[in-house]
Amino acid sequence: MRHLLLAAISILVASCSSSTNKPQTASQVPEQTSATVRKLPEPTESQEPVAAGPTRVEMVNVNLHLDADLILHIRYLTGKFLSAKKAQPPSCDDKLSYIVEIDSGKISMSMASMSHAMNTYVFGEPDAPLKKLQLSSEGSQIRQKGTLQKGPGIPFEMLGTIGATQDGEIRIHPTEMKVAHLPVKGLMKLFGLDMAKLINTRKTRGVSVDDNDIILNPARMLPPPQMRGRVTAVRVEGDEIVQIFGKERADPATGQPRSNYMAYRGGILRFGRLTMNNVDMQLIDADPRDPFEFFPDHYNDQLVAGYSKTTASGGLRVYMPDYDKISRPLTPAASHASTASHASSAQRPGQ
Repeated sequence: MRHLLLAAISILVASCSSSTNKPQTASQVPEQTSATVRKLPEPTESQEPVAAGPTRVEMVNVNLHLDADLILHIRYLTGKFLSAKKAQPPSCDDKLSYIVEIDSGKISMSMASMSHAMNTYVFGEPDAPLKKLQLSSEGSQIRQKGTLQKGPGIPFEMLGTIGATQDGEIRIHPTEMKVAHLPVKGLMKLFGLDMAKLINTRKTRGVSVDDNDIILNPARMLPPPQMRGRVTAVRVEGDEIVQIFGKERADPATGQPRSNYMAYRGGILRFGRLTMNNVDMQLIDADPRDPFEFFPDHYNDQLVAGYSKTTASGGLRVYMPDYDKISRPLTPAASHASTASHASSAQRPGQ
């Protein structure tokens, strides 16, 4: 019996020692408590951490098409590309998903574009007080002509200065005004009237009245994508209204070589079926001899018509033709057929 006990103890000791030398299967690994879980190593300089914070955006010499007739000439812009939807990153494919928050910039708009914006968006409601607006420049002032919706409609004309308010909005101060071709500024004072009583702004968007001044809110008066920032100066230059955000600086050099682009860095950004973390992407004008014509509604058409390169650090450079230089906008079906054709050609031997 004693020999049998010694043999059993020897076998037990041998099995224990052998189990410490052999790898354990998943069923044999004991469950670790929080006290025994090994911490992951901290990221080193060679390990790129997951992106945090908003995506930074920079634009140079871009004509941003908000619709077919409304174009913003972005001479330069720096700011943030923020999400407009809770818990979702911005997406280049959905202009309602992001907000461009401007830190500094210089953005101009032609009088034709401004007239279109006023008629379509600011006074676009059927019962809006002003209709058929036409804006033009007259030296450093702005002239507005249109129809006042009173009875059958009364033609009016106003000449005024333009500038920035302390709240970062745009103020138009009338220096001359005619209704039905008759001067009315003196009559308004005589009868105790002001612009607020003459123009009902309840059916308008992005406009208010302060005494006899018209106040425009650029962030509310324009269609998406939403762009917001503090306007620090406004002036008329030729046939354009120029808005300054932040501290004004010189326009980027216009000599050769030149690059017109939209750059995004940091944060998270979606485009197509891809999601980029710690974003490093540039949309670059394929022909920098004139401004980069970019239309968010047809961004995919421009993308398909261009080409892209990946940088050594994993960044993306997309070279796009101007929107107005695309032979024809591609429908989703045509875009799919074009992509399939390129893929088929790439698989053919000898090509």
